[in-house]
Amino acid sequence: MRNYQALVKRVLTQGERKGGPQAEDTLAIFGAQLRFSMKRGFPLITSRSLKGSWKALIHELLWFLSGSTHIRDLNRFGVHLWDQWATPAISGQMGLPPGELGPIYGKQWRSFGPNGIDQIERLIYGLKTNPNSRRHIVTTWSPEDADAVFVAPCHCFFQFFVAGGKLSLHLYQRSADVPVGVPFNIAEYALLLMMVAQVTGYEAGDFIHSFGDTHVYLNQISYMEELLRRDPRPLPQMRINPDVHDIFKFQFDDFELVGYDPHPAIKGIPVAL
Repeated sequence: MRNYQALVKRVLTQGERKGGPQAEDTLAIFGAQLRFSMKRGFPLITSRSLKGSWKALIHELLWFLSGSTHIRDLNRFGVHLWDQWATPAISGQMGLPPGELGPIYGKQWRSFGPNGIDQIERLIYGLKTNPNSRRHIVTTWSPEDADAVFVAPCHCFFQFFVAGGKLSLHLYQRSADVPVGVPFNIAEYALLLMMVAQVTGYEAGDFIHSFGDTHVYLNQISYMEELLRRDPRPLPQMRINPDVHDIFKFQFDDFELVGYDPHPAIKGIPVAL
């Protein structure tokens, strides 16, 4: 994960100070990209531990795939990632019942637009029946819905590519919190790539992650300086239950992270609200 370390350093040394929707300013660059070959290991950062986030990461991905947009379907697994954006005050502000987040990822993935297109179902069918298509695309960005939610989708567009029996994935993320969100997003979409590869019969190839507004908040800088003093360690491996061949049938126990030996967690990194 030296490329992630390089991204952090680039933002800290080349980023321009700018404001945004949060109270805290950022150092930001525009237009960065990371590439990960899945044969080299599972891209979960090792310069700080994400062991405490692993359960939440898997459950969030399965939640997206289920089509749910209500926090109860995360809370029942002890995951509270989205609670802060589903309070009665915020839900009421957006005209939503408490606990409902509106048309975010799950809604867009599984029931996009006025005709309710199931983009994931269509994606899997297309990869199986027409692998050379250039339309293996899922979008979570709906201009009509972007203002109807408190947190508009940050990772908003992804495309799959098949060549030589390998399946690769390219994600575009419009807004990227480098210390907190990006490591989580890298691992989540790398896992999605592996899952889709398994159910469509391909080998997982490369995961490419492109960013628009790529930033570190000013109150996160000292934490990232600590991270840059650490050398990345070898990547872990991901094992997936080989008996699952339906993208909607995966469960938490179908995943096993093997050989993850990161540096200690860096506690207290602020999350912008």
